[in-house]
Amino acid sequence: MGTVTRCSWCLKDQLYMDYHDHEWGTPSHDDTHLFEMLNLEGAQAGLSWYTVLTKRENYRKAFDSWDAKKIAKYTEAKVEKLMQNPGIIRNRLKINATIGNAKAFLAVQKEFGSFDTYIWQFVGGQPIDHKYKSLSQVPPRTPESDAMSKDLLKRGFKFVGSTICYAYMQATGMVNDHITACWKHQ
Repeated sequence: MGTVTRCSWCLKDQLYMDYHDHEWGTPSHDDTHLFEMLNLEGAQAGLSWYTVLTKRENYRKAFDSWDAKKIAKYTEAKVEKLMQNPGIIRNRLKINATIGNAKAFLAVQKEFGSFDTYIWQFVGGQPIDHKYKSLSQVPPRTPESDAMSKDLLKRGFKFVGSTICYAYMQATGMVNDHITACWKHQ
C-alpha cells in the first residue's frame, strides 16, 4: 500500500495513528461511547490528549466500562480508591465530575430517550463537514460548541467548557475536521 496522508496531529506514534484512523471524526451514536468520550475529553483539561489516550484502557477498568448507572452510585470510598489508581489521572475534581456527569447523563437519557438524541441536536443530527486545508484553520470552539457547553453546564455536567465540547465534537464525528488531504476526510 502506498503512503497514506493523515492529519499531522496524529503522526506521533501508532497509538495516535490508530485512534485517528479508526475513531476520531467517525460519527458515534453509541451512548456508552459518547459518555466515555465526554469524560475523557474533560479529563484532558490542562493535559495532552495523548496522555489521556495512553491511560484509556485503565479508565475503562477503573470506571466499570463507563457504565453510567454504576458510576452514578460511586461512594467517597470509591473516590479514594480511584485517587490511588496510578493508571488514571488522579484529580479529585475530575473524578467527582465523572460521577456527577453520570447522574446528569442518566437524567438526559431519561428525558430524551438516549444521550445520542440529545447531543446530536447541537449539529442538527448530521456531522458538520468542514473542508479545512490545514490544522491552522481549525477553530478551538464554534457557536455549536458554545451552545452545547452552555446546555451541558445547565444540566449539571462538569469539565464541559466550549473548547472541551469542540474537541468532543471532533472526536465523536459531530464535525469532520480531518484536513481535506487526509484519507479520512472523505
